[in-house]
Amino acid sequence: MRYFFSDVRYWVRGHLGRAALALLLLAGVATGAVFGVSALSDDEPELEPEPAPSPQVFVGRADAPEEPAELGFPAFATSNTTRVAGQDPVADAAGIALATFPPGANEGAAAVTLVDAEDWAEGVAASSLVAEPIGAPILLTDGEDLPELTASALDSLDPAGNPATGSTQVFSIGGSPEPRGLKASAIDGANAAEVAAEVAATREELTGEPPEHVLIASSDDPAYAMPAAAWAARSGDPVLFAQADSVPAATIEALEGIEDVPVYILGSEDVISGSAEREIADAAGSEVKRAATADDPVTNAVEFARYTDAGFGWNINDPGHGFVIANSERPADAAAAAPLSGSGTWGPLLLTDDAGSPPAALEGYLLDLKPGYEDDPTRALYNHIWIVGDESAVSVDFQVELDEIAEVARIKAGSGDSFLGPDTASPEPEAQDRDGTDPGADTDEPQDGPAP
Repeated sequence: MRYFFSDVRYWVRGHLGRAALALLLLAGVATGAVFGVSALSDDEPELEPEPAPSPQVFVGRADAPEEPAELGFPAFATSNTTRVAGQDPVADAAGIALATFPPGANEGAAAVTLVDAEDWAEGVAASSLVAEPIGAPILLTDGEDLPELTASALDSLDPAGNPATGSTQVFSIGGSPEPRGLKASAIDGANAAEVAAEVAATREELTGEPPEHVLIASSDDPAYAMPAAAWAARSGDPVLFAQADSVPAATIEALEGIEDVPVYILGSEDVISGSAEREIADAAGSEVKRAATADDPVTNAVEFARYTDAGFGWNINDPGHGFVIANSERPADAAAAAPLSGSGTWGPLLLTDDAGSPPAALEGYLLDLKPGYEDDPTRALYNHIWIVGDESAVSVDFQVELDEIAEVARIKAGSGDSFLGPDTASPEPEAQDRDGTDPGADTDEPQDGPAP
């Protein structure tokens, strides 16, 4: 048989250990396995037409097409994680758009938003168009050019427009191209602050309602602003921009046009200063609160995921949720990943600044939310983590650690305390201290037994 291919659905639920996952990747490289979308390949033999493209894996072919591998369809999964393995944000955006709005579905994407991959801030602002009722996933461009992956994804999505989008099929942000044959609406401005204000005005015009809240993010530091994209996609709240010590005129004007709407700042005074906060409060005519104040972007994203105030904020402080993790060095991935937060498991965007392993703040947060059960795992709550980017963004070892952290664990009793332990049929261990030592022993050396 000259070649073989088979469908690989993006919701793969196989439980892969560290070795199995690594072998899967190595086998893919060694045999020329390529994950991608069959519809994007020009050198495949003609197949019977399908109603929509589906993820494919091509095995054992020296001439396997390379381009589909660049598309960010989930290339592999563990029990509790799914990766969208794009080599760059353009590929991630294409894969995520097709995964969250699969072609051929009864209700696909009515519109698509095009944003230049270099304009991360405009992408963050455009994320509010992902939220219902507009539901426009983001695809990324190369300036005024459509990368082949973006063009192919746009063709597959085939947006038709509807009343919620004002019949618009493509929202063109900040000078992005307006594809021929599609009704496009340009949302432009001289800078990110102006574009963000125009996005807010466009959404309000389309929905006929003012926003419930406004989120102010930094236009100077992308790592602190990235989590705003996920919330905008979840809620539809507009994201406006401030600089470290000043507030752009476009932001001031937008705030003055919105009455009695609560305003929240994402970041500490080192990111958006107290003087800038006062300008924001004066323009908004209402109290301004800070939704996160951490000294580093990773912890800042965690704080924002925990935050809640009068209907604003994720308020994720217990198990049973979805999460999205991206690398802070790839800020355009925030916009690319926004549809994952506006559908499916509706999770906040968390960040890593290390591709090799989870930073302490991220790991600690996910451990706090580790799900457990006493008797019946089918009645337990579960966490699921989307990983955005290839191994250069998040390594395989990193993914395996995340899978282990997110895995539901049996709650066992021990020495008057409860702890999470492996679900085995072995006898209950003898009483132990929380550090794993035998309280009756004369030594401080750790004893064998389940970890706390």
